[in-house]
Amino acid sequence: MRKALDVNNINPFLQSTISVFESVTQLKLKVGKPSLAQFEFGIPTYTITVGVVGQMKGQAVLAMTLDHAKEIASRMMFGMPVTELDEMACSALNELSNMIMGNTATVFSTQGKLIDITPPISMSGTNLRMQADINPIAVPLMLDGVEYMKLYICVYEE
Repeated sequence: MRKALDVNNINPFLQSTISVFESVTQLKLKVGKPSLAQFEFGIPTYTITVGVVGQMKGQAVLAMTLDHAKEIASRMMFGMPVTELDEMACSALNELSNMIMGNTATVFSTQGKLIDITPPISMSGTNLRMQADINPIAVPLMLDGVEYMKLYICVYEE
């Protein structure tokens, strides 16, 4: 198993996630305590995975409950009710991850680190388990003191 990304390189992921998310949804998230974690989701969960290539390699994964995914998609579609995660709702959520990770790549480029991102892949279900060759750093993103979603950073620097 590869060593996780240096702690100093986590901030661009977090800054981008917080700023893009707030801009798009008008919800203000706070960063919880990062920890090493496993990719195991016992409750109904929606995940979006975006690959990172270039001077850093790996994946970033956003994970949230299905209800939170519907709420975010609804906010992205200007309040249109989202009762199921259909093609349009999933497209909106994937676009959110593209915006976050594109912003992350831009932040890294200002530091002289060039990365690119792959198209997002989303998945939903119960009792999901994913495996990575890199220890994931899990960062809870809190709304009003309660975990709203979690960002998993599985990236290493070459």
